[in-house]
Amino acid sequence: MTTDDGPRRVGATGEVPPTDSSPAAAQVPPLVASEHRPARRATSRSSGARRGRNQRRARKPHKSFLRELPGIVITALVISVLIKTFLVQAFYIPSGSMENTLLVNDRVLVNKLADKPDEIHRGDVVVFRDPGGWLEGDQPGRGGLIGLIRDGLVFVGLAPAAGEEDLIKRVIGVGGDTVACCTNHHVTVNGHELQEPYLYPGDLPSTDPFSEKVPAGELWVMGDHRSVSEDSRAHRQQPGGGFVPVKDVIGRAFTVVWPLDRARLLHRPATFDQPGLASGP
Repeated sequence: MTTDDGPRRVGATGEVPPTDSSPAAAQVPPLVASEHRPARRATSRSSGARRGRNQRRARKPHKSFLRELPGIVITALVISVLIKTFLVQAFYIPSGSMENTLLVNDRVLVNKLADKPDEIHRGDVVVFRDPGGWLEGDQPGRGGLIGLIRDGLVFVGLAPAAGEEDLIKRVIGVGGDTVACCTNHHVTVNGHELQEPYLYPGDLPSTDPFSEKVPAGELWVMGDHRSVSEDSRAHRQQPGGGFVPVKDVIGRAFTVVWPLDRARLLHRPATFDQPGLASGP
């Protein structure tokens, strides 16, 4: 029997075999798997090359840092020397003449820009070089290798100066002032009594009476621990008359930095700001 479509053959299984134009034939994907394998191998080789380059780049900064380290150290030392020479220097306190404001072995920072007459004020704590004869006898030495190392660290500003050739006191009078003791058990500046809460507990302002006119360009200085401080009072019979030339001032101590439990700023006491003190009686 035939239809309008013509006769159709039946296979042995009773199914009609698909022709090339059947939908099943159109769904068979091409065999291209073998064409993609080389691409995967190439990608693997490319990833390995990138990892190698990244590892080389990671190693380069380490080698570069080692090459640059000497330059970094030298630059840091130069900067430290410049700061120590012109700006700030550390000192440690070797004696008790400024107790209790400063204790033995305290470390202070000194502003080296505050070494001119118009930058030094009454009440400031200043470090100054020995004007001549204030430091008597041999000072403790620092010999041997340890001494050389310490001297080198002090030179570059990485260790505090020992203060063996320097002194630290409080400025009581500046050029033109008249400093005297005692009126009503107080030191006076230009006739004005000083209230001195910074004095060592139990100390008198001075056990020796004095009255001195401070020459221009010089200072009258005293320690806060008056009973043990060999300050301007103790050197009145020497050629300098007990005065400290401003040119010998290294700078003004402005903070205690060590030990940490004593770290603080050093302020000018309010008694030196009283009206009329600077203008005289």
